[in-house]
Amino acid sequence: MRTQGLHTTNFTNLPLWRRGKVRDVYDLGTSLLIVATDRISAYDVVMNDPIPGKGAMLTQLSLWWFEQLADVVPNHLITANVNEYPEVCKPYLEELQGRSMIVKKAAPFPVECVARGYLAGSGWKEYQVNQSVCNVPLPGGLHRADKLPETIFTPATKAEEGHDENISFDVAAGIIGEEIATRLRELTLALYTRGSEIAARHGIIIADTKFEFGRDSDGSIILIDEVLTPDSSRFWLASEYNPGTEPVNFDKQYLRDWLESLDWDKTPPPPQLPLDVISGTAERYSEAVRMLMEVEELSRN
Repeated sequence: MRTQGLHTTNFTNLPLWRRGKVRDVYDLGTSLLIVATDRISAYDVVMNDPIPGKGAMLTQLSLWWFEQLADVVPNHLITANVNEYPEVCKPYLEELQGRSMIVKKAAPFPVECVARGYLAGSGWKEYQVNQSVCNVPLPGGLHRADKLPETIFTPATKAEEGHDENISFDVAAGIIGEEIATRLRELTLALYTRGSEIAARHGIIIADTKFEFGRDSDGSIILIDEVLTPDSSRFWLASEYNPGTEPVNFDKQYLRDWLESLDWDKTPPPPQLPLDVISGTAERYSEAVRMLMEVEELSRN
């Protein structure tokens, strides 16, 4: 028997605004209801098997980070307290509890803002060939998982289907304007720096991460979507960090490594996930949440 998780929502009396790779978003008129399902994607392909509890963990961690980073840039959160949700949401409170939030409507910028502080993943593969990451030149002699001389900003296009594409800063500036691209780069690096400092106090290295931004109804730039979760970041165990080797991770790398062992071309349909891969992925996400949040709570007491 396969473990159950919330793969898709079906709130029939709410207008579905969009269904992303992980989140189902409903239109509440002046605001949006975001529901983090237990879907998981890898190589931009959504798996058919959910990771039970994942949506709640992503929501919990994003809410925590929104609070930690609020002085760097405002965010879209209105409330995650289901008791404050409008009447139209009441039939679904059991499903919404712990995995949803009501947020401001925003016009998202059509680029993902990626900060990379370490040489990992596709960046490491590219570096071995071109001595660069996303076409950003780097010094020679770096090893796998090395800390970069300085954090780099590597934007990407956003794809609802298919693969996101890394682009240069100049290309991003051509899409959203140089002034906005410069501001988003500043915010991305500031958020990554603050987040990395906080995570380091709890034994986690954030190797890289992606952020999304939009404009609210006042025209202000705000942080949207999720922030510094195992879905959007590489989390490494600092106590076991050893440059030149694959770090102990608390993110999707466990799933990616299993997928890499298969004869799969990284296009739909995805393979069925074994129970041990599902449980192993869930355990890694849970450990990231525990390390970041429970230690923080203890430190406040």
